[in-house]
Amino acid sequence: MAEVTLLSDKRSARWAVLLIVSLTMLFGYFLNDAMAPLMTVLQSDMGWTASDYGFFNSSYSWLNVFCLMLIFGGIILDKMGARFTGTLACALMVIGAVVKYIAVQYVASPVADPGNIAIGGHHRQVFVACIGFAVFAMGYEMCGITVSKVIAKWFKGHEMALAMGIQVALCRVGSFSAMFFSPMIARRWQMSTPLLLSCVLLLIALMAYLVFNLMDSKLDRQLAAQREAQANIFKEEKGKQAEDSFRLSDLKAIFTSRSFWFIALFCLAFYSSVKPFNKFSTSLMMNKYGFEAGSWFVNFVPSLLHLCSLCLTPLFGWLYDKKGKGTRFLIVGCCILTVALALFALPILPHRWFAVVIMVILGIAYSMVPAVFWPIIPKVIPHRRLGTGYSVIFWIQNIGLSYVPLLIGVVLDRWCITGMSGGAPTYNYTLPMCIFVLLALTSIFIAFCIRRDDSQKHYGIEEPNIK
Repeated sequence: MAEVTLLSDKRSARWAVLLIVSLTMLFGYFLNDAMAPLMTVLQSDMGWTASDYGFFNSSYSWLNVFCLMLIFGGIILDKMGARFTGTLACALMVIGAVVKYIAVQYVASPVADPGNIAIGGHHRQVFVACIGFAVFAMGYEMCGITVSKVIAKWFKGHEMALAMGIQVALCRVGSFSAMFFSPMIARRWQMSTPLLLSCVLLLIALMAYLVFNLMDSKLDRQLAAQREAQANIFKEEKGKQAEDSFRLSDLKAIFTSRSFWFIALFCLAFYSSVKPFNKFSTSLMMNKYGFEAGSWFVNFVPSLLHLCSLCLTPLFGWLYDKKGKGTRFLIVGCCILTVALALFALPILPHRWFAVVIMVILGIAYSMVPAVFWPIIPKVIPHRRLGTGYSVIFWIQNIGLSYVPLLIGVVLDRWCITGMSGGAPTYNYTLPMCIFVLLALTSIFIAFCIRRDDSQKHYGIEEPNIK
C-alpha cells in the first residue's frame, strides 16, 4: 500500500507553519513588554507608584494562576485541538489589549483623579489596566502552550530544537521592539499609542492563525489516512487511537512524576529571575548607571537582552539538535545568568559601558537556556499529555511571574528609595538584584537534579533531536 506523504514532511510547509504561529507570539510579546520601559513615565506623568507598577505586572497571572485558567487551557488544547484553542487564545489577547488601551487612554489617571481608589489601595486606572492585562495574559499563555504543541507536532523527527529556538527568537523581536520603540512611540504621540498598535498587530495575528488552521486541518486528514494505510488490523489501530487521546487520569500521572516537577520548578526559578528583571531593567539603568530618561540608549541597553536572544537562540537550538548534551546547556546557561545578575547587584563599576557588557552576558544565558529547555519537555511528557503538561508548567511559571514583580515593587517602595528626580523616586537596586540572584542560584541546583534524573530514567535529554 502506498505511503502517505505528510504535509509536515515538506520543509517549506512546516517552516511556513512556524512563521505563522510565531507571529501570534511575536505580537503578543510586544504588548507584554510595551509598558516595561515606561515605569518612570508612568510615575512622573500619571502618578503611578512602584507598588502600582508591580501590582500591574502581577495581574498577568490573576486568571492564569488563581482561576487555574492555564490548567483548563491545557485540557482544552488536548481535548479540542490546536486549531480551536489557538483561535480562542488569539481572540482573548485582542480583547485584553483593547481593555488595556482603554484604561490608559480613557480612564482618569491618579494625577487627574487622585481620590478614585478601586481595590487594594490602587487607583481605578491601574485596576482597569490590570483587568486588561489579565485577560490578555490568559490568551497569551494559552497561545504559548498551543504554539509549543504545534511545533512538537509539525517538527517531530525534524529540526525541533532549531524550530523552537527560532520561535523564541521571533518572540524576542517583539520584546526588543517593545523595549526600544515603545518609549519613542509614546513620546511622539501618546502614552497609549503603543497599546493601540498592539491591538492592530494582534488582530493581524488572529487572521494569520486562521490560515494555519487550514494547513493543520489538511495535515490531520493526512495523518488519518496514514493510520488507515498502515493499519491492517482494526483493533490494533483502535487501541492506538485510544492511547493517543487525552484522559483526565493523565493529570495524576503528570503531578506524580518527579521528572515533571524538576522541569516545572526549573522553569519557575529561571524565568522568575529573568522576566521580572526585564520589567525593571530600564529603571535600573537610570538609577544605577546614570542613563538619561527619554534617551534612545536607555531603551537600547535593556533591549540588548532580547537582541542577543534573537541572534543566539536559534544557534543554540541547532547545536542541541546536532550534538545533544541538553542538561549541560542548562547548567552553563544558569551559571552565566547568575554571574550577570550578581554583577548588577554588586556596588562596582557604575559605568554605562559595564551595564552594556553585563546585559550582553545576560542575553547569552537567556538564549542558551530556552533554546534547550522547551525541546526537552516533549522528551519527558508523552504527546497525548503534552498540552496539559505545558499548561501546568506555564501555570507554575506564572506563580513566579505574579509574585516576584509584586515583591520587587514593594521592596523598592519600602526600603530602596534614595530621593526624588523629575517627579519620580530614585532607587538603590542592590536588594532587588539579590532576590534575582537567589532565584538564578536555585535554577542551577534544579538543573543538576534534571541531569541526575535523566541519567536514571534515560529520557534522551542528552541525545541529539535529529535522528
